[in-house]
Amino acid sequence: MAERVFLAGAAGVIGRKLCPMLLADGCEVVGTTRFADKVPLLRALGVTPVIVDVFDAEALRAAVIGARPGVVVHQLTDLPPGLDPARMAAALPRNARIREIGTRHLLAAAVAAGAHRFVAQSISFVYAPGPLPYREDAPLATGGEMDDTVRGVISLEQQVLHGPLEGIVLRFGKLYGPGTGFNTPASGGPVHVDAAADAARRALTRGAPGIYNVAEGDGTVDSGKAAEAFGWRADFRCG
Repeated sequence: MAERVFLAGAAGVIGRKLCPMLLADGCEVVGTTRFADKVPLLRALGVTPVIVDVFDAEALRAAVIGARPGVVVHQLTDLPPGLDPARMAAALPRNARIREIGTRHLLAAAVAAGAHRFVAQSISFVYAPGPLPYREDAPLATGGEMDDTVRGVISLEQQVLHGPLEGIVLRFGKLYGPGTGFNTPASGGPVHVDAAADAARRALTRGAPGIYNVAEGDGTVDSGKAAEAFGWRADFRCG
């Protein structure tokens, strides 16, 4: 069934893949960006663009209410292109802030707009060392250099899962493919950007609220739950 969708982060790596998929499914899509120079890209993708900062709670609330979505999709990140090592140290706290505060603002706006489902991007490579493959109920790592990242992930996931909407958390593997800066899969549970976007597309209308791993089966992460609930396949590629 076609949905009205508010896609936060529509101009991002996954968002740019997801927009055409949603439109092909007959969805009406309002897509956000923080930057005016990304508006032509969003228009070219066929979505209705909105310039808004997720940290501006009032403007975001107005934008989401105006879009009247049934589903809100959270694909917001603040990471450098290709995960540039020279810029990652500064980016990780900013990215954690999006997951903590940005998620809070976006979820509140979705509730105010009367949405029924909230689909959010998380990551599957923060599990604590333990038996492989990692399933969704495995504990996450804490402390050390990943502290900001894991704190943000936990905050995002708890807000989505315990909020008043149907909350779907997609724990994506290590992205590769066009636009990611990585042409080949990394070890430790990779996922092609096309397959990641397809999981988000399917999660609009399928699956019970909860957490779903979304990664290729290299023995690190078990994505069987997503395969069963969504009909998701790791080998999906855009035609």
